[in-house]
Amino acid sequence: MIDRLMDNRWFLKIISLVLAVLLFSSVPDMERATDENVPSQNNVETITDVPVKSYYDTENLVVSGVPDTVKVTIQGPKNIVQMTKSLRNFEVFIDLSDAEIGTQRVPIQIRDISDKLKATVEPNYADVTVQERVTKEFKVDAEFNKKLLDDGYVSEEPVVEPKKVKITGAKDVIERISFVIATLDIGGSINSTVTREATVQVLDKELNKLDVIVDPEAVTVTVPVKSSSKTVPIKIVQKGTPPEGVSINSIFIDVKEATILAKPENLGQTESVRVEVDVSNIQKDTELTVPVIISEGISKVDPETVKVRINVDVKKANENKEEEKILSNLPIKTEGLNENYEVAFLDPASAAANLTIIGSSDIIKTLSEDDFSLFINAANLSKGNHELDIQVKGPNNVKWKLAKETAKISITEKE
Repeated sequence: MIDRLMDNRWFLKIISLVLAVLLFSSVPDMERATDENVPSQNNVETITDVPVKSYYDTENLVVSGVPDTVKVTIQGPKNIVQMTKSLRNFEVFIDLSDAEIGTQRVPIQIRDISDKLKATVEPNYADVTVQERVTKEFKVDAEFNKKLLDDGYVSEEPVVEPKKVKITGAKDVIERISFVIATLDIGGSINSTVTREATVQVLDKELNKLDVIVDPEAVTVTVPVKSSSKTVPIKIVQKGTPPEGVSINSIFIDVKEATILAKPENLGQTESVRVEVDVSNIQKDTELTVPVIISEGISKVDPETVKVRINVDVKKANENKEEEKILSNLPIKTEGLNENYEVAFLDPASAAANLTIIGSSDIIKTLSEDDFSLFINAANLSKGNHELDIQVKGPNNVKWKLAKETAKISITEKE
């Protein structure tokens, strides 16, 4: 009987239809069962740092007061809550499309979130200010730390490219702009021209940074740097006394001038550099290499060394022995002074110095104060105090030494 029914095609069709109806009717029951379980699976989560978008006329308006982020608390089925927290596939926004110029309180809204969730935004409003959007051109000033300049180098006016930038912002913020500055970030000392890209900063009069848009955000700054130098004479200073029987005929150097580098204020006070020649062990014509000596405040000299040629006379034992003679209070003359200036001696205040002359006794006997003159060279000196070498003019066949080798003077303008 059953076998015959199973072989009947219509019987199988009826059985299949009944099973399909039963299966279909069971689906709502399963959904209802699932819905009935939702309350027991409800979950609450707080999502932090949710960005806030704002919608307004960005071409003509500027808005301030919109919070960068908010907290969103969501409540609902656990699986939907967890998925929403993970994906953050919703939007928190402020609609200012109909906002007017001025300050107003507007709601912070949320959208694109499942309708099975309850969402709360904290804060749920914002006090925003809507202002007219203004764009204006400003000149960019460049600055850098001048203390980084090496001694002997000076900077010229920085060159900024482009010279001006466009600054966009709220009208009242644009009116507060006092400084538009590009600060050069230089890592070390400076002794040559520097070119760097620098970010433009916009500040008010109290040096507070202003919230504006700068176009371009960075500029190219070039700071021309050159050496602060001048050329001065090299003076020869004889040190020591030659051995008995040896007299110094002449001392020559192969270079007469040197170039010095210093800060401008130190450069103006330096009139010469010197080489010191120790003759205490010179027995014959000699050539030496000696350093060029610079004063405090001079950072560099070129050349650093010079060659010195010393020519001597060596006397026989039976020749006249050397003797010394002191010429007292020889007046110190001033040469080369500008005719519009006058000079006063500070040290020696008497404008005079003692000179010891050294030579063979038969020559020394014939010499007097009239055969020698002391002077200082005041050429090209400006007003102020100066210390100068005292120079001597006298016969070639004797040596001399000054009791005081320098003089301090004060140069003033004639009344």
